[in-house]
Amino acid sequence: MTLPVLVWLLLATIWGSTWLFIKVGLMDLPPFSFAAWRFVLASIPLLIWLVLRRPVRRYAAADWRLMIGTGLLTFALNYTLVFWGESHISAGLAAILYSTFPVLGMLMAHWMLPAEPLTMRKFGGALVAVGGVAVIFYDQIHLRGAWAVAGSAAVVIAATSSAYAGVLIKRQGTHIDPVVMTAVQMLASVGPMMILGLAVDGDPRAFAWTPRAVLSVVYLALLGSSLTFVLLYWLMQRIPVTRVMLIPLFSTLIAVALDAAVLGEQLHWRALVGAAGILGGLAAALAPHPEPPQPA
Repeated sequence: MTLPVLVWLLLATIWGSTWLFIKVGLMDLPPFSFAAWRFVLASIPLLIWLVLRRPVRRYAAADWRLMIGTGLLTFALNYTLVFWGESHISAGLAAILYSTFPVLGMLMAHWMLPAEPLTMRKFGGALVAVGGVAVIFYDQIHLRGAWAVAGSAAVVIAATSSAYAGVLIKRQGTHIDPVVMTAVQMLASVGPMMILGLAVDGDPRAFAWTPRAVLSVVYLALLGSSLTFVLLYWLMQRIPVTRVMLIPLFSTLIAVALDAAVLGEQLHWRALVGAAGILGGLAAALAPHPEPPQPA
């Protein structure tokens, strides 16, 4: 098993566990401020690392624009819309809608990355895996009123913005150090996120900073953000971005298993059928593409 494969599986496992910690943290903390403080804390070890290491190489103005712009898309817009959307729809419906992320990314990569053309096997495998997610959360597919429709749209827009940012980084930013990329993106995003949190949620000193809330923020910041996004950009430098974007589909299986093991949620037949669909779809989408025949 190669190192990129191990990193792919590690990212899927950690991000699968973050849904559990988000659920636990939201028991005590308001959503926007919860997301903002997650990335405030996550940026600290990255900044310490950059200060202690040898001088960082100089980057062009276009590189800084890329890091700041994709940071706002990946963190500020993406997480704000997801947290807001989940306040109006079920977590299961949000998971289904956000699982469109790799499909949207494949379509964008087809037009923006000549080295990653869309193939029927890859696209079909992703659709089958998304269908597996829908089977798992079928009982949560319901909309109640205009706000639920708006919340659903917010989650899809979040997936679109994150997919677009990933394709942009693959096209223009693979030469940028992953730690620098992650640190700049987070620092560009925490300001707008903190302002939104203060405006909507109020003074953070009045929040219920229970032990489980603190644990959730620390876990999501250090493992679910600082470590994972550095590894994500490291991985994007080594394998096609469309394969990287399949990670959230596998993470869904981890999240469902942890919900059953930790929160006691019952596994039903749909979970098994959906898991088979996800694994089968991923196997098709991740299968190596045959080399074109060489002329005699």
